[in-house]
Amino acid sequence: MKIVIVGDGKVGSALTVQLAREGHDVVVIDNNKMVLQETQQSLDVSVIHGNGAIMKIQKMADVGSSDLLIAATSADETNLLCCMVARKLGCKRTIARVRDPEYYSQFYLLRDELGLNMLINPERSTATEIYRLLQFPSFLKRDSFAKGRVEIVELEIREGTVLDGIALIDLPKALKVKVLVCAVVRGGQVFISNSGGFTLKAGDRISITASSEDLAKFIRNLGIDRKKVRDVMIVGGSRIAFYLAEDLLRAGAKVTLFEVDEQRCVELANELPRATVIHADGSDKAILDAEGLSEADAVVTLTNIDEVNLIISMYANYLGVYRVITKINRTEFSDALLGKGIDCVVSPKDLCSTDILRYVRAMDNRKGETMMSLHRIVDERVEAIEFTATKDLPQIGRKLIDLRFKPNTLLACLNRNGRTIIPGGNDAIEAGDSVVVVTLSDLGINHLTDIFLED
Repeated sequence: MKIVIVGDGKVGSALTVQLAREGHDVVVIDNNKMVLQETQQSLDVSVIHGNGAIMKIQKMADVGSSDLLIAATSADETNLLCCMVARKLGCKRTIARVRDPEYYSQFYLLRDELGLNMLINPERSTATEIYRLLQFPSFLKRDSFAKGRVEIVELEIREGTVLDGIALIDLPKALKVKVLVCAVVRGGQVFISNSGGFTLKAGDRISITASSEDLAKFIRNLGIDRKKVRDVMIVGGSRIAFYLAEDLLRAGAKVTLFEVDEQRCVELANELPRATVIHADGSDKAILDAEGLSEADAVVTLTNIDEVNLIISMYANYLGVYRVITKINRTEFSDALLGKGIDCVVSPKDLCSTDILRYVRAMDNRKGETMMSLHRIVDERVEAIEFTATKDLPQIGRKLIDLRFKPNTLLACLNRNGRTIIPGGNDAIEAGDSVVVVTLSDLGINHLTDIFLED
């Protein structure tokens, strides 16, 4: 597909890398010549210097004949205007990144007038992700499929626990619940294994899929997450912090929020009257100690500086805080953070780019296949994708044991008429099933048929 991206910042550059890797014809528009030169040198994409909201610039990018325009500049108004101009020129679909909650709340009312197909709010998405993680503090990541009926969660195996030294084939019997380990990270290497003989070890980070009901049983039988997060410290008064604090207060949690800017503190105190808002530098050790950091159930670092977030998180882990979540923008260093007191990381740009990538792949359906959702797990190295199987799928009705799957792909779950099935060799895909597939990200699985080898 031909895709135009306006804005070569954090979100725009992440999308450009992923979409170019998947073979799309990408054109990037930005006002910064130096950034464009770097992008053109590192990727096989076209670049245009200029204001992407101007019709003349969009005509230079041939937006009128494009399949999709993605407006991801730092200004909401510019993004909305880009989409309006693109639709007037004939672009088939448009996506805008909109951060202002007031604009975002009007999306469904004005989507047709503005020519929008999708709005992305990175801050809202990040806050939702953090809140979901705080509900089950032992999980490093948590994603849902089949309208919330199926979940994939990531956790680390501790030494001496039930999972330490157990073979995959023995897992359901040992925990008295049917779950599937769909990915394992060990020593920096990712394993997607169909072999029941694969043995888990302490230090492994595993991704497990199960129905929501069985996941709750799994947690109870494993003896984790008995402590509830009720006292949360948030460092940084960004929009993410505001959204997260709202969610936590609504759930009855105590929230203490640190912000260094006095005016922003006043705004947050007015908007969040039940939260404790402290005008102070949240990276100051003395202040953190004085406010009881060591007694908090969870600490979430949300400043705009990665290094500050990392240092505060490491200190909180050192003090033994039950749950620590760190926001970072430069995710290329994620692997180096593992084992350094930084276990749970969230990235607004990655969450945003994943949402858009899911939409792009869903546009490229064939044979009636529908991609319902896409989540990137295991530090973006693994994808969990949900498809709807159609009656035209050649593998319909055939036992899984008789099918040949591509390496590093796993059929993780079937959802049939609201019933979740962790598949075995004698199960089969039926028309209308929701099918969750786990695969390495660089395989670029866009269609359900892509996971099978030809007979």
